[in-house]
Amino acid sequence: MTGDGRVAVIIPALNEAASIARVLADIPAPYRERVIVVDNGSADGTPAAAAKAGAIVLHEPRRGYGAACLRGLASLAPDPPGVVCFLDGDYSDHPEEMARVVEPVLSGRADLVIGSRVLGEREPGALTPQARFGNRLATLLIRGLHHVRFTDLGPFRAVSWEGLERLGMADPDYGWTVEMQVKAAKLGLRTLEVPVSYRKRIGRSKVSGTIRGTVGAGRKILWVILRETLRGRATGAAAPGRFPPDLV
Repeated sequence: MTGDGRVAVIIPALNEAASIARVLADIPAPYRERVIVVDNGSADGTPAAAAKAGAIVLHEPRRGYGAACLRGLASLAPDPPGVVCFLDGDYSDHPEEMARVVEPVLSGRADLVIGSRVLGEREPGALTPQARFGNRLATLLIRGLHHVRFTDLGPFRAVSWEGLERLGMADPDYGWTVEMQVKAAKLGLRTLEVPVSYRKRIGRSKVSGTIRGTVGAGRKILWVILRETLRGRATGAAAPGRFPPDLV
C-alpha cells in the first residue's frame, strides 16, 4: 500500500520534557497534521509535555532509537502518508528547516533526503569530535563499499513511504540511521543530502554524552554496515519487507 502526498513526522523521545514542546512549536504549520512523539520509557514527564503541545503520543517499552521509530511507522501503516520525516526531540535539529528536507521527496526528486549537519551551519560544540569521527568513518565505508556519497548520518531526514516499504527497516537501536542509508544505497534509491543547521542539545546526550554510549554506538554502526554489505553480496539486493510484526 503506497502513501499519498501527506507528510507525517516521527520524533523518538527519551526524557526530553525540557525540550519537546520547543521542538513541536517550531515545526512549520504545513507539517503539523500528523506529528507523532514516540516515548521510549521517559521518567520526566515527556509524554505529558508532548501531548500538551499537540502531538500524538505513543509508547514503546522496548528501549532503542530504532524501536521507537518502528513503533511510529507501525502506527502509520493502516493509513500511510506519502512522506515520513524524522527528527530528534532534544532541540538540536532546527524543525523550522523541515521544508528543505521534505520538499525533494514530495516533489519526486528523491526517495530519501538526509539533513546534513556537516554541510550546514553548526553551533560550536554541537557536533562532538567523536560524532564527527564516527560520521566520517561510516560515510567513507558506505562510499567505498556501495559507491554512494554521504557526509552525515544525521537524524533529521525524510523518506517516501514507498521507499520505506522497500527498505524493510528493522534495527532497534543505534544502527537505525546507517541501516537506512546502506539499504538505500544497495537498492538504488534516489538519495540526496541538504544542509541543515545544528545546535547544542538540551540535556545530556544518551549516546555521545557517555563513553559507554559512544563506544556502543560506534561498534553497532560499523557492524550494521558490514552486516548489510554481506547480505547484499549473498542475495544480490536488500529484501523489501514490512515492519516487524511484534511492533505493529
